[in-house]
Amino acid sequence: MSHYNGLSFVPERARPGYAVVADPANVELNRLQIQYRTKALGVTVGRQVINLDDQRWVGAVAWRQNEQTFDAARAELALGPVFADVTYAKSQRTLYGADAQGRTAYDGRFWFLGGGLRHGPFTVKGFAYLLDYDRAEQVPALALTLADTQTYCLRATAALPLAKGVKLALASSYARQRPWADNAAHFDADYVAGEANLSARGFTVTGGYEKLGSDHGIALQTPMATLHKFNGWADLFLTTPAAGLRDLYAGLAKSFPVKALPGLNAGVTWHDFHSDAGNRPLGREWDASAGFKWRKLGILAKFADYSARGFGSDTRKLWLEADYAF
Repeated sequence: MSHYNGLSFVPERARPGYAVVADPANVELNRLQIQYRTKALGVTVGRQVINLDDQRWVGAVAWRQNEQTFDAARAELALGPVFADVTYAKSQRTLYGADAQGRTAYDGRFWFLGGGLRHGPFTVKGFAYLLDYDRAEQVPALALTLADTQTYCLRATAALPLAKGVKLALASSYARQRPWADNAAHFDADYVAGEANLSARGFTVTGGYEKLGSDHGIALQTPMATLHKFNGWADLFLTTPAAGLRDLYAGLAKSFPVKALPGLNAGVTWHDFHSDAGNRPLGREWDASAGFKWRKLGILAKFADYSARGFGSDTRKLWLEADYAF
């Protein structure tokens, strides 16, 4: 099993001629928390999983072998249609684990502040993410993705029943990212996203657009996100290119009511990538997946086919995953 690249932060597993597999062998304590919860209030203190909204800004990266967690205190409040969610974290425990030299965890002062209103099928939320890393300036190679930033966003979602068995889900976001704390750079990058999902008779059709903007040669970054979930499964854009990224995508998924294989589903998604600055083509990608459950075992297969156009190189990836629930 030596025919893969374990990345430079695990020197003994670096294989530059092979594809990256960012899952070092490790033993990691992912969760140690105390929680108090009522219908209106939830308080969690300790090492914990935090998934906010669609995980575009903060997520657990559950796709990898090791989850991303946070040493944090979090309070969630819901009073009728009003809700608030406030987190202060002092450490970002990355998915790379104890074997990742210098990348096990990043300390700092991180605030995730959110609040909004729910009314029927509609939700409107505003939030601010303030990231102040201790170590970014000490690790030059990581300064691009781990720079101190302040991000302010407004997000709106709706789940609309159109007819019996027919649903329309809508989501839109706008954000602005600027330097924060010790970040001496000068940029003001924006983020725009919109997605629509139409579901009927087991089919789901998806169409969307996402822009991660660039300003003065510095692109908007989301270093705490579940990055694999966005911009193609080939993982070419885990770090936003300096010129920014625009992703136009469309997909089709189908669930199958097969009693012997509960949860049987398949889907395909197409991406067309361009830079934000200059609108240069950055490639196209097809992603496909199929999965099902058999007793307590979940099986998933995923395939990504990225065709380069001025960025990276042609890339194909195939994953086979088995999960056992007990």
